Amino acid sequence: MNRIGILTSGGDAPGMNAALRSAVRTALDLGIGIYGIWEGYQGMVDGGDRIRELTWESVGGILQRGGTIIGTARCKDFRTREGRLKAARNLVNNGIDGLIIIGGDGSLTGGAIFREEWPELIADLIQSGEIPPDSAEDYPNLVIAGLPGSIDNDMYGTEMTIGADTALHRITEAIDAITSTASSHQRSFVVEVMGKNCGYLAMMGALAAGADWVFIPEVPPDPESWKEEMCQALSTGRKAGRRDSIVVVAEGACDKKGNPITSQEIKITLEKKLGEDTRITILGHVQRGGSPTAFDRNLGTILGYSAVNELKETKPEDEPQLIGMRGNRVVSSPLMECVEITKQISNYADENQFDKVLELRGSGFQATYQILQTLLQAGPNPVEKPKNPFRIAVMHSGGPAPGMNTVVRAAVRWGSDQGHTMLGISNGFPGLIEGDLKELSWMDVSGWVSQGGAEIGTNRTIPNEGDFYSIARTIEQEQIDGILLIGGESGYDSVYGMFSRQKDFPTFRIPIVCLPATIDNDRPGSELSIGADTALNSIVYAVDQIKRSAVASRRCFVVETMGRYCGYLALMSGLATGAERVYIHEEGITLKDLQDDVDHLVTGFNQGKRLGLLIRNESAHPVYTTDFMVRLFEVEGKEIFDVRQAILGHQQQGGNPTPFDRIQGTRLAVQSIDFILKEIGKKDPRTVFIGLEGGKIQFTGMEDYTSLEDWEYGRPISQWWMDLRPIARLLAQPGPQQWK
Repeated sequence: MNRIGILTSGGDAPGMNAALRSAVRTALDLGIGIYGIWEGYQGMVDGGDRIRELTWESVGGILQRGGTIIGTARCKDFRTREGRLKAARNLVNNGIDGLIIIGGDGSLTGGAIFREEWPELIADLIQSGEIPPDSAEDYPNLVIAGLPGSIDNDMYGTEMTIGADTALHRITEAIDAITSTASSHQRSFVVEVMGKNCGYLAMMGALAAGADWVFIPEVPPDPESWKEEMCQALSTGRKAGRRDSIVVVAEGACDKKGNPITSQEIKITLEKKLGEDTRITILGHVQRGGSPTAFDRNLGTILGYSAVNELKETKPEDEPQLIGMRGNRVVSSPLMECVEITKQISNYADENQFDKVLELRGSGFQATYQILQTLLQAGPNPVEKPKNPFRIAVMHSGGPAPGMNTVVRAAVRWGSDQGHTMLGISNGFPGLIEGDLKELSWMDVSGWVSQGGAEIGTNRTIPNEGDFYSIARTIEQEQIDGILLIGGESGYDSVYGMFSRQKDFPTFRIPIVCLPATIDNDRPGSELSIGADTALNSIVYAVDQIKRSAVASRRCFVVETMGRYCGYLALMSGLATGAERVYIHEEGITLKDLQDDVDHLVTGFNQGKRLGLLIRNESAHPVYTTDFMVRLFEVEGKEIFDVRQAILGHQQQGGNPTPFDRIQGTRLAVQSIDFILKEIGKKDPRTVFIGLEGGKIQFTGMEDYTSLEDWEYGRPISQWWMDLRPIARLLAQPGPQQWK
């Protein structure tokens, strides 16, 4: 491979700039030239100054910018052979024989066709004398890597596309805001979101925001009855105490006969049948714009890095690959296979074969839709209930984490819907010790989906030896059949204490599930804890503001994050904000490290650098504290630069949970309740902890806790995100190879 060209095509998506930055710096670090192609395929056809070499500095400061700095455009010319001939000539003239294409299925299809035709195009250009005769030998093949960039999350071969998480944030924030005004006036709102052929944004937005009804293309309603069903459900909700009604509709929603279901039609129906004051909000391109979330920045960064390395290892005969993400791991799949399946989904939708559409969306999509259908109800399902309902308790333990309330809401409603009694234990283990609990009903948890904090209370108290008798007595007196604990290290340790004392206290032989909820993301058995995504976005937002201040004043900022002895928040926020140094406890800090960092800062600011950003985990080192580092850098920086510290503190634990924390919290809660119900009554019911591993939900027995937990530092022995450390180091360099 000589040189790489990179382009963004189709609709823009937040996170494309992160992918561009990562690909450019990775290529340069490997000694590979890389050229930006402005305005997508149109720029490739036009050539000239629309194909320009990119440098390390040319992609600086773009991580937080929405859209794409190299532009994107629809290109009719590239659909013709004549246009592709021009594009091939321009690539050869610039020495490019590798392409990274960031876009949707249409953009990636164009790239695949271009690759197949490449040898013929080169032969035609040689014959016409437009390129030298030896070009066939110098450019025998075009190698391609595709990155999925689309807010719709409609690309087969990846769990998430670049931009989808940001769009979901915009939708959820909008519905949260609309809900408050709708409740004030007792109004109905119809919220239209993007998604022509894919209902991901509508479905996940409705789930995350606690909407009351949803229409998605994959599950069209009956044309004769959908209006009555919707109105009946919303009317029942009002009678149950709801002050508002929120209906979410995807722009491509239709009924089973293919007739469009529009926001205007829904509005007219609600006003006519229910007599409700109804408003329409069409979110439009606000979903596509703005600064990307932490997830999209890191997704783009990881995929851009992987794309360059994929091209570096690709042989001429190898099939082009789509670089995607599944379960926090990069995966590559045959590009055209992914494109064809994506198109097939669209074709099935056009043919009204919606069962096949839903099948190809995957089991996770289907399961989430089923969960949503239950949570949309105004109350428990009125079907026949069990004769002997179980009593299941939910509780928190550990520090507050955004999403705790969401989990309780989902658990209470899922258990209640099946006819069981759901109990809320107040204030963590002290509440369980003292018997401080009460029954929670369907409407008791109304509105909790978006609330931060922990309504039933939480603390870090771990039972002492004498407390276990009181816990056993409470379980027996309250006839508790199962427990869902939502929390962090103190909760897990406490449940392990109960598990290890089952012989002494037979009442502890009930199913117990520990669900990870801690911003530190330090629980074994799960790659992500509820609350960590919200905390990460809070950090990234704060650092973005800090960077603007620093640039204006020629300053270096040392930002301290939470995390205790787990460096997840520090490393991932460093990756998402472009920090030049991240200090974490897992690696430690030496005096030589600090001296090297001082030297780099002094050199950089002397050469025109305008800001310095260093992120430090709160427990990175007991002696080299944030205050120590600031004082050291101040002394050494002298008149060259100022130094400030920013200790973000408890704002990382506060605020409303992000869509990811709401959605994953709901999924884990439902799975936990189902697990408890299956285990109740067994001879040896299990005590487990639930989590996401490899993109799948799994349960791990409490008997394995000691082998997975680093007890000295309260974090997992194996931490998947440490594999991203080399990427963070590479991208933080002041230039290629300079820090190696």
